[in-house]
Order: sequence, then C-alpha cells, then structure tokens
Amino acid sequence: MPKLETLPASSSTDAILEVIRKDGACILADAMKPKLHAEVSKDLDPFILQTKFGKDDFSGTKTQRCGALIARSESCRELVMDKKILELTRTFLRPFSKKIQVNTTQAINIHPGEGEQLFHRDRFAWGKFLPKEIETQLSTIWALSDFTEENGATRLVPGSQSWDWKREAKPEEICQAVMPAGSVLIFTGSVIHSGGRNYSQGQRLGVNITYCLGWLRQEENQYLSCPPEVAKELSDDLRKLVGYSHGDYALGYYSDPSPLEEIGAGIFSPEDLFKQP
Repeated sequence: MPKLETLPASSSTDAILEVIRKDGACILADAMKPKLHAEVSKDLDPFILQTKFGKDDFSGTKTQRCGALIARSESCRELVMDKKILELTRTFLRPFSKKIQVNTTQAINIHPGEGEQLFHRDRFAWGKFLPKEIETQLSTIWALSDFTEENGATRLVPGSQSWDWKREAKPEEICQAVMPAGSVLIFTGSVIHSGGRNYSQGQRLGVNITYCLGWLRQEENQYLSCPPEVAKELSDDLRKLVGYSHGDYALGYYSDPSPLEEIGAGIFSPEDLFKQP
C-alpha cells in the first residue's frame, strides 16, 4: 500500500512542491498552532451544529458541509492567509496564472456511519475542457480532529494526477491521509481522492480551503458568501484573494449601477469599491 509523505511544516517550498509534483499530495505536520486550532474550533462549532447533512452520496448523507468561512470566522481568515500555503500555491500555479484566488472554504464534518465518497478529481468542477497540462488549483484540508483510517481520513491515489483520466485506481494504489489534529493535507486538483468511510464512534472534522487560478470562476460564489459589506472589513490582501480584484487585465471589472446623476458613467476595478471618498 502506498503512503503519503509527511513533512515538517518548516520544510522549504521547493521540498514540499517536489513531493506534491511527484505524488499529487503531501501532509505538513504541526502546521496549525494550538491557539489557532482552539480558536477555529470555537468559531465553527455553532455553525456546524446548525448545518444539515448532505442530500446525496457525494455530499454525504451523514456529512455536514459548512461554507462562507471567511465571513463567519476571523480565525479561518488566518488559515486562508497562511504564508506557507500561499507561497506554495502561488509557486505551483504561477505557470498558468499571474494571480490566485480563494476557490472554496468549508468545514467538513464526517459522522459515524458515513460511507466512502465517490473518487473524483476536483478540477472536474470546470468540466474536462481545460488541457490536462493546466493545473487548476491547490487544495488544503486542515485537521481539526485526528484523521484516522477508522474515522474517514481522506482517501488519495498518489501519482494519479499524471494518469489518463479514464484510468481507475486499484485497491493497492489507494492510501489515506492519516494525520493528527493540527496537520494539513495539501493536494492538487488533478489527484484522485475522496472522503473516507467513518466506521468509528467519533466525528472527523476538517477545514477545506482551496485556491484556484485567478481567471477561473470560483466554485463557491465568494461575492455572495462574502459580500461587499463583509469584505470591506477584511485586509486588502484577503479581499483580493476573495476575488475583489482583477483576475488579469480587464477580468472582473464592473459598472456602477447607481443613477447617472449620483455616480457618473464609467467602468471600475473591484478595488474601487473600498476606496475612501
């Protein structure tokens, strides 16, 4: 059986990306400080309690998925802005885009009795239209609880990011991202993976934050999940990651819908929304 490599969080960007390019994924140990771990857990608890289970086998009929984390949690904003993860993502995606953006933010809580999720590649959220050579995203799952074989640790197929898309994984090619709380799993949008089966008596809780190319439509609609009245309170760098910026030249401009006598004609950059008068 293959096994994912676990590296210290202090590892260099080059060392981490070497493993990711080879296997499509790796684990960073002790990536979240205990204080931040406690704050994230505290922030998310009330929202998770109110979140309903999924409606189908893919979402998980015994799995809770709670989004809009940037708007809901200051501590989750720290995870989104993690310097190591952002450096890894920008370096990994730089051949395909000058800019990156937040794609999805969600807490995923797998309850006892949940089955194995269908294997998939995250990049297929955009269909199969993009050339295989273009990597669309880099994803993270921060472990808020221990991830074990019994409680549904994420299943992955190392090396499958370079396979033909029609090839299916054999049982002996599959491994699980077993890791203690505070670790983070990093994986590409092209690697085959899924949530695991939870046959334990406890829940498996993680925070899934993904980043994608600046010119793609985000899977989670950040402009509704984190609207301007919330985004105005964010740092400039985080606002740009959310998507309140040009994805590239001319991508993302807007026209102010206010009456002509109030605002005047013209087109604007998303950043203009937050400029002081």
